[in-house]
Amino acid sequence: MQNELPAPVSQEQIDLLRELLQSLTPGPWKSYIEGRDHFGGDSFVQTGGEDIYISGNTDSDQDFIALARNVMPALLAEIEKSRNESAQLQEKA
Repeated sequence: MQNELPAPVSQEQIDLLRELLQSLTPGPWKSYIEGRDHFGGDSFVQTGGEDIYISGNTDSDQDFIALARNVMPALLAEIEKSRNESAQLQEKA
């Protein structure tokens, strides 16, 4: 089976992500894994507010959640910048 590219991100998805980001606990978020980053206690995600404790996840899941919160604003901005530049090039062509 070939790896297929995912469908492009729609403007509706971008708008929803921006809305969700605005409602999240402030960042930055940092993943602390018990036994890797500290000893004793639970693994958790440190935020700009209350810490988040997740159950049923892998260490990679938790690291991804924290990182995604931190980089999502820049990723969305990059998508929109790229789309605007593409639209401008298409208008000139």
